[in-house]
Amino acid sequence: MRKRNIAIITRLNRREQQHLKNLVKKSGLSQEAYIRHLINGVVPVEAPSADYYAMMKELHAVGNNLNQIARKAHQLNVVDVQQYDQAVKEFEKAVTKITEAVILPKSMKF
Repeated sequence: MRKRNIAIITRLNRREQQHLKNLVKKSGLSQEAYIRHLINGVVPVEAPSADYYAMMKELHAVGNNLNQIARKAHQLNVVDVQQYDQAVKEFEKAVTKITEAVILPKSMKF
């Protein structure tokens, strides 16, 4: 049984339909999901390019390398642990900000 069993028919002219199709295609969502986002006060963003995913994969690899270096540095006690940990936190915060800016939909201002 579907959770959403209420269908709503909306009539559009050709220009409106094409505009909706373009927005939906750019977002990477289904038409239904796109409209539900709008109803809930959220404007979907365009789906990021493949370059974004490649870049994020590289950043995660860098973060993984940093964690490996941190483990070794902690064992050998050869680095200022607090300073290093702070730098890693800033790196992780930057990755999170990038993800939020590119991926997450924007809230409508009412």
